[in-house]
Amino acid sequence: METQFARSPDAARSHASSQRWVQLVAAVVCMVAIANLQYAWTLFVPEIQKTHGWSRAGIQTAFTIFIVVQTWLTPIEGVFLDRYGPRLMILFGGLCVGACWLIDSVAQSLTGFYIAAVIGGIGAGTVYVAAARVAVGWFADQRGLAAGLVGAGFGAGSALTIIPIANTIKASGYQSAFFWYGLIIGGAVLLAGLVMRAPKEGEAPRAVLPTQSRIDYTVGQALRMPAFWTMLIILTLVVTGGLMAVAQLSLIAQDLGVAKTPINFYFFTMAALPMALLLDRIVNGLSRWLLGWVSDFIGRENTMFIAFALEGLGILMLGLFGHDPWVFVLMTGIVFFAWGEIYSLFSAMAADTFGLKHYGKIYGLLYCSKGIGALLVPFGNIMMHNGGSWMTILSIVAVMNFVAAFAALFLLKPMLRKHRQRIALEPEPELTGAPV
Repeated sequence: METQFARSPDAARSHASSQRWVQLVAAVVCMVAIANLQYAWTLFVPEIQKTHGWSRAGIQTAFTIFIVVQTWLTPIEGVFLDRYGPRLMILFGGLCVGACWLIDSVAQSLTGFYIAAVIGGIGAGTVYVAAARVAVGWFADQRGLAAGLVGAGFGAGSALTIIPIANTIKASGYQSAFFWYGLIIGGAVLLAGLVMRAPKEGEAPRAVLPTQSRIDYTVGQALRMPAFWTMLIILTLVVTGGLMAVAQLSLIAQDLGVAKTPINFYFFTMAALPMALLLDRIVNGLSRWLLGWVSDFIGRENTMFIAFALEGLGILMLGLFGHDPWVFVLMTGIVFFAWGEIYSLFSAMAADTFGLKHYGKIYGLLYCSKGIGALLVPFGNIMMHNGGSWMTILSIVAVMNFVAAFAALFLLKPMLRKHRQRIALEPEPELTGAPV
């Protein structure tokens, strides 16, 4: 017999609805915190070089180590995530990201910065994949929106702290900034992690869209599906192309002669390059939740086609007409907007296609494409060193995006349609494919 304390069905639904928004806010807080490890690093490099006299290339090696570890270890972190759940993993990740900057604050050698980069990469990758898992788990009915908001936290999160960190470095030195903001970002992740958890049975909406799988596939089964490899190739093309354009933006602006050209917006004036970099923070975060939300209505593959084609067009126009400062700023804004959404779309698509039980491992494998792209970025510099031009490089990058756009619409979409039609005719079996 029910007691007087038992919740009514309406009260239970209201509690579950409010709980999932608490979970989403906590996931976004985690992403905002760890974004500083990637986007605020550039503020520290000149001060580290000035203090110790090391080469900039040697210092930037720490950043490369961070990106590679952050991305390439996510499949392993996904194994532990699927086994122990998001709370424990986020608490572990919070300790790592805090320890990273605390070690940086006292490091007296490049080796110390490299060790910190490894620890920070492990922590950031763990928090990233766990926060994404929480979002798509609680919002099966709005996965694109939820994954987009989490991705926006990472893409635009550093905008909240970039000026305070810069001011702390200027006033107290880079060591002080590393120490205090290491405590802040680590503490923020730990506090958010205390409330984060996966939904219990019946607590969150079930997959409701016809594009969402009722079956939880193992890693081994996912790796035997052509759709997985098509996703990985498309994501690698777009990530590599976007990183090559974004990472070289300051050099492109200098060679096009617009880096310091002032642009008058009537109420303020700013040089073209800083304006383009400011747009990066704004539109990159905006696109992640906006296009994620749009994909809930028009489909992930259709949204990918629009975004990737738009990015390719923006990159091509940047190479052709970027010598005009207004065109440079406008086209870079388009490129940043169309590039940022990949993390929300592929995160939601992975959950839609392969289910949630082994999501951490499967999405972790897809996320490795960012590490591949980071290693391929220097080829742009090699081409320039061997007599190439930015127009040639940007044309190649544009083609990569156009290929990805048509592949998403004409290869991936039919694959997934056939996949969904096949499993719709079958019961929900207990799949037993051997995981890798």
